[in-house]
Amino acid sequence: MKVLIPSSLLSYTRRMWVEADGATLDALLRDLDRQYPGLRFRMVDEQDRLRPHMRVFIDARPVHDLGRPLDPAVPVHIVQALSGG
Repeated sequence: MKVLIPSSLLSYTRRMWVEADGATLDALLRDLDRQYPGLRFRMVDEQDRLRPHMRVFIDARPVHDLGRPLDPAVPVHIVQALSGG
């Protein structure tokens, strides 16, 4: 499936859109990490939770559960939350 990579992680992929496989969000992130080592660690913490500054959207809806099943026809958008004032 197609995955949109945020600009902060382009140093890993060198491309804004990449292809990856996985029946769940966790499997997708593991496949991305296989292709682009170190990417998953930037998104998932040591307790296997999405890091607070990372957001994942599937079909324009936020996803927080790494066990969420995925539809290969629906793109996954990874976004880094920004803060500041």
